[in-house]
Amino acid sequence: MTRSEQSDEPIKAVVQQYWNGRADSYDDDGISGVHADEQREAWLSVLRPWVGERSRSVLDLGCGTGTLSVLLAAAGHDVTGIDLSPEMLGRAREKTQQAGLSIEFSVGDAEQLPVPENSYDVVTARHLVWTLPTPAAAVQEWRRVVRPGGRLVLVEGYWDFPEPFEGYETIHDELPLYDGRPPTELAAFLREEGFDAVECEPLSESVLWGEEPEQELYLVAVDVPE
Repeated sequence: MTRSEQSDEPIKAVVQQYWNGRADSYDDDGISGVHADEQREAWLSVLRPWVGERSRSVLDLGCGTGTLSVLLAAAGHDVTGIDLSPEMLGRAREKTQQAGLSIEFSVGDAEQLPVPENSYDVVTARHLVWTLPTPAAAVQEWRRVVRPGGRLVLVEGYWDFPEPFEGYETIHDELPLYDGRPPTELAAFLREEGFDAVECEPLSESVLWGEEPEQELYLVAVDVPE
């Protein structure tokens, strides 16, 4: 059954409310924030081969408090961040200013982007797909805004919590990729959506997360045909 845009609005309102409430504490979570120089360098060593060494235009979707946005801007990329939560974006702007960087942030829906096609070299997202009511439509939208020869770079995971995640009790059944997916399953999902060139890299090193991860965490990169 195809979900209508109108029927998604209550779900997205719950998602927005939840992440607004998490904004002040989000970076305190070891898996979410980037705090030490060693951690920053570890993330950059992961991202560089996929995003590229030379300056690229990057759209960071579900950017939250700007974890990836700040890393990529510091590496010399031209970054735009979009998130559904105004409060999370407030924290992202604070971090960007503290780092002396320039990043454009705006409130927006990752499933319906107010962006012309072929606008960016790279689209990034971090722990986003599990929160989306229509992930299949979302990845097609992301493909639309990436230039031919560009790339999607997704940092994802598989949580498999025994109970619904706190704050998502009323909507988790409406999210097709809730709890994330193992890398092979997410790669299969992307191939079903028409992406042929899909690669995965495990992200299990504790230095990336500031602690030993309990979940299966990984990066999946998708090449957009020229």
